[in-house]
Amino acid sequence: MSSAERGPVALSIETKITEALSPSVLEIINESSKHAHHAPMKGNTNPETHFNLTIVSDAFVGQPLMKRHRLVYALLDHELKTGLHALVLKTKTNAEYEKDLAKQQQ
Repeated sequence: MSSAERGPVALSIETKITEALSPSVLEIINESSKHAHHAPMKGNTNPETHFNLTIVSDAFVGQPLMKRHRLVYALLDHELKTGLHALVLKTKTNAEYEKDLAKQQQ
């Protein structure tokens, strides 16, 4: 999805993560439409409530998974308080990402 096709929440996510973590890979997938039928979403007109993020950054080196996730949640605190309902996070270092790619190619 190009920046032109992204809504304001996705653009904010992209900006904040890029500025704070300098990721080599940043995938932002809006999965809100998959959750529109859920009870908490009834009557919600916000088209940007659920995102799946893949973030590859050496800012995660030496950090356990929970600390990585807490960092991302802290970066997106405003969005989470103003309509962003859920995140699925994949947070990897460059070395972890390359290792995963190598496994997939075997």
